[in-house]
Amino acid sequence: MGDTGQRAIFITGGGSGIGQATARLFGARGWRVGLADVNAAGLAETAAMLPPGMATTYVMDVRDRDAWVTSLDTFTAVTGGRLDVLFNNAGIATGGPLAEASFDDIDRTIAINLMGVLNGARIGYAYLARTPGSYLLNTASASAIYGCSGLVPYSMTKFAVRAMTEGLDGEWYGAGIKVRDIVPGFIDTPLLKAPAGGSNQSIRETVTAAGLELTAVEEVAEAAWAAVHGDKVHTYVGKTAHRMAFAARWMPGKLRTMMRRGMAAPTD
Repeated sequence: MGDTGQRAIFITGGGSGIGQATARLFGARGWRVGLADVNAAGLAETAAMLPPGMATTYVMDVRDRDAWVTSLDTFTAVTGGRLDVLFNNAGIATGGPLAEASFDDIDRTIAINLMGVLNGARIGYAYLARTPGSYLLNTASASAIYGCSGLVPYSMTKFAVRAMTEGLDGEWYGAGIKVRDIVPGFIDTPLLKAPAGGSNQSIRETVTAAGLELTAVEEVAEAAWAAVHGDKVHTYVGKTAHRMAFAARWMPGKLRTMMRRGMAAPTD
């Protein structure tokens, strides 16, 4: 058993990007960190960035419910039963016109970005309920603010994550579990090197050519920290996310026009 006074966070998608940056931040601030990912090399890289003895790693696929149980059982055995935050962060970036998308890609996007998050919530509840004042934190996206052309399956899953966050924050209130999400815009990660849907340009080139800002993963990690130390259900991260939220409320016509231009790319 670990030190029961040490706070603990379990992070999916902990092998890179937002998950890695969040692990570094929480670990540096004294939290015990559980890192889960399908990428064993990425997990080892992240663990090496944390103070010695602060992290344990779990190679798992968020679609695998048995793996969820095994990993959370093992992690909470190390933490003395504590799970202060479950960060449902794992996801994949996909883009391109829906009419040209393969059903395999559509199914994989929904299975990881939606069902993987739902698995974490459903299975994680029992562990979070044992720790007073615990949080479920989900990674949504600016594409959950207004449906994005060229990103329809991805955007659908992120809208669902946003809806799940709101619904469970009410449903779990009596259990003392708070549910939050972060809503990042375009994040500066290796995912941006991938080709934009239907284009020879990378996502990074497409985004910057459109004059949209990139947000550092360190800023997203700080937002994750703020989300589990505050009372906002949705925490917007980066100028693009804030501008989209403002436009969705006050200038929806402008967003409609932007989507008709076909400028869209994965946002986290």
